[in-house]
Amino acid sequence: MSPTMSPVSSQGQPNMPLQYKTYSLAHSTVHTLLIPAQSSFAVVPALSESVDTLDNFAQQHGAIAVLNGGFFDPTNQKSASYAVLQGKLAADPKLNERLVNNPDLSPYLNQIFNRTEFRRYQCGSAFRYDIALHNAPPPANCQLIDALGGGPRLLPELTAQPEGFVDTVNGEVIRDPLGSNQPNARTAIALTQTGDVVWVMVAQKPEAPADSGMTFTELIAFLKTLGVEQAMNLDGGSSSSFYYQDKTWYGKVDLEGYPVQRPVKSVFLVLPN
Repeated sequence: MSPTMSPVSSQGQPNMPLQYKTYSLAHSTVHTLLIPAQSSFAVVPALSESVDTLDNFAQQHGAIAVLNGGFFDPTNQKSASYAVLQGKLAADPKLNERLVNNPDLSPYLNQIFNRTEFRRYQCGSAFRYDIALHNAPPPANCQLIDALGGGPRLLPELTAQPEGFVDTVNGEVIRDPLGSNQPNARTAIALTQTGDVVWVMVAQKPEAPADSGMTFTELIAFLKTLGVEQAMNLDGGSSSSFYYQDKTWYGKVDLEGYPVQRPVKSVFLVLPN
């Protein structure tokens, strides 16, 4: 049973500003951006032909803010997550041969091809956001405009195992590519009950490169303090990055404590509506 979608956001409502905040925690620095439902901004995904920096995505699209998005293979620069742009399929993990032909992944492909995605629907003259599995149909009278996959869902409950991110045999973890129980840089996108979108990027501490950031459990606990109703994980680790007001923050630090600046395949943008 999917949680309720965000309420309808349409033109002519009060124009609420973006709210950027940072949280300096014991083992991480967290950057958040609240995009109010009643604002003149839209959250939309974007893709690079290969890979690109958040700064370049911002310049190219005239974006106010940029958040790193879905999973990709740095070797062939192909997406491992679905993307829909303007109603058209723009990235299909089934066309990523390194993903499809990897024997270690073959038992999980059906789950990988039905992971959580962040969606934007058009319902009549209004737009609304949702977090749903890839195979879930849009609600009645709504058309899927944009979507970008990631996963797993974090709230209202963690679905790492059904989405093929974690596997256990006899209680022992045999698969956990995201290192969900180790602290790391993390990126997430969330929705409040009133339809506000919340971006979250968890950055490691330069003085503690090996053991800073957040586990999934810690990320979920932090998201709950923000009062969000739904949330999903995005590509983390070296991909975690956040651009706002002409500045990019990076989530991952190397062993010397310097930020890892990795170009990415897909992003979310905040655009003026």
